[in-house]
Amino acid sequence: MLAPTLFILTYIGIALGKIPGVALDRVGIALLGAIAMVAFGVLTPESAFRAIDLSTILLLYSLMIISAQLRLGGFYTWSALKVLTLLARPKRFLLALMLLSGLLSALLANDIVCFAFTPVLAAALIQAQLNPLPFLLGLAVASNIGSAATIIGNPQNMLIGQVGQLDFGAFLLWCGPPAVIALVAGYGIILLCYRKKLAMKYPGPQVRSGSDWPPFDRWQTGKGLLAVGALIILFFTPLPREVSAITIAGLLLCSRRQKTRDILGLVDYHLITLFCALFIIIQGILQNEMVPDFVAQLAGRGIDLHNLPLLTVIAT
Repeated sequence: MLAPTLFILTYIGIALGKIPGVALDRVGIALLGAIAMVAFGVLTPESAFRAIDLSTILLLYSLMIISAQLRLGGFYTWSALKVLTLLARPKRFLLALMLLSGLLSALLANDIVCFAFTPVLAAALIQAQLNPLPFLLGLAVASNIGSAATIIGNPQNMLIGQVGQLDFGAFLLWCGPPAVIALVAGYGIILLCYRKKLAMKYPGPQVRSGSDWPPFDRWQTGKGLLAVGALIILFFTPLPREVSAITIAGLLLCSRRQKTRDILGLVDYHLITLFCALFIIIQGILQNEMVPDFVAQLAGRGIDLHNLPLLTVIAT
């Protein structure tokens, strides 16, 4: 009962996001749960290390480096400012914003896109005294929808794709069209809900452009876009995805101008730590006999977890 207890307590903590009395966040709670799995003897240190899917971690780490190259090259800021030229036509601006953020999120991790776009977008909207809510909502919706189209769109897809050894092209073929339909639907729903509020004046403080926004560098941005293009091509070859990604990331580090410290400083180590901890926690519960017994009981009651529609409902 020790492994299930640790598993349940950890996931309750992750769901709540904190533990009263201590300054632990979700990453800290997950890491604490992973440590407990080893400390209480559920897993040995060796088995805990083997539980971490290194291919997923390498792929995630590599894509963060490529995203960092684009961010330091000012690509995200430049893209956001280009879209902002349509601000005088709110409906067209919303459409362009959602298309761009959806496309970029399909090629790069969606959290990076949101993190880079939001400050520029919010500042410009408040400067124009427009209600930022529908546009920020459009950014969030489009980024999440776009990220569902490819294996590399978000960390969850990377995990599913790597563990399931899913083909990049087949994944895109199956998930791309629904993502496009969902993006169109998302745009329509936002227009419907905010049809009278898109151009509504929003009295707020005047905001100047952030001095910490990276200036656009054509050469550094070109390198980043070339890396993304090369990586997509390599994903259609038999070469393992994590090998392709880490190779491209390594080449980007060989720069005469971008310091390694600056690039690696933009890697989300908290997210990587969270993934490693969750791998260990899940391995701890999988080693317990209660899991196969529970699955067998579900099957005995007619609940087949191999049933795709049923699994989709449960996952949703």
